[in-house]
Amino acid sequence: QVQVVESGGGLVQAGGSLRLSCAPSGTISTSINRMGWYRQAPGKQRELVAIRSSGSITNYADSVKGRFTISGDDAKNTVYLQMNSLQPEDTAVYYCSLKMGLFTYWGQGTQVTVSS
Repeated sequence: QVQVVESGGGLVQAGGSLRLSCAPSGTISTSINRMGWYRQAPGKQRELVAIRSSGSITNYADSVKGRFTISGDDAKNTVYLQMNSLQPEDTAVYYCSLKMGLFTYWGQGTQVTVSS
């Protein structure tokens, strides 16, 4: 059984920074193909924020380019999301996603709230 564990959310003022972390727990029996972050604001659909694929290939939503950086530690199967210049519109629950083999696993989500 694989669980995805996120940490690092919280409350920050506009212009501030937060760093999210995500790692799987449990038995990792196959290679992790991709890890990434999605977010869901109240009343909105879940959207992609940033993903990191095998070979450290990264993709970002246009709304976070230049402000957010996704990175990872392959030895620890950990992915990070450094969020700078946060704005109130970044307020959402942030979910970590892990694709391993044919399956995608999701974390429980961590709340990020940006006050104006």
